[in-house]
Amino acid sequence: MLSGAFPGVFPAALNHLLAGEAWAHARLKPFAGQTVRLEAPPLPALDLTITAEGGFTAAERDASAAVTITLPADALLRLLGSRMDTAALMASAHIQGPADLADSLGFVLRNLRWDVESDLAACVGDIAAHRLTRLGRRFIDWQRELARNLAENAVEYFTEERPAIVGRRDAERFSRDVGAAAD
Repeated sequence: MLSGAFPGVFPAALNHLLAGEAWAHARLKPFAGQTVRLEAPPLPALDLTITAEGGFTAAERDASAAVTITLPADALLRLLGSRMDTAALMASAHIQGPADLADSLGFVLRNLRWDVESDLAACVGDIAAHRLTRLGRRFIDWQRELARNLAENAVEYFTEERPAIVGRRDAERFSRDVGAAAD
């Protein structure tokens, strides 16, 4: 189980997302008292217990997980690269445990959405929240494009300028030549 302040923050954030979603609470309530383990390498595992209200709380130290959700090692990077697409993230997750609980958890986690603009509006007003959200999206898009350009430039450099890796065309040509030689 994860130690430190994070176990208290993560359930609170998850419960905030669940706050306006009656369908999610209804889907989780039948599993009250059961523990879920979230594994997202390289982060330590996080154990959460489903509450009677259909929310989450940090699990007790000795609680055994009924369901384990394991995300691939690159999940955090992919989540940042795909506009926070939780459906795609959950599709790549490995879920282990009773089918009914695993299905309900998967459904809830796939369909939760954070309404950032609404949360900001409570602090700064509707117009400012709308503008800040739009600015934030532009900034994220700019960072994503910057990372993509950097990766493309690195690939070009290491395949064309300083051939340290084999380019796709060269690998395909080599493969054809090996196949022809084998024939």
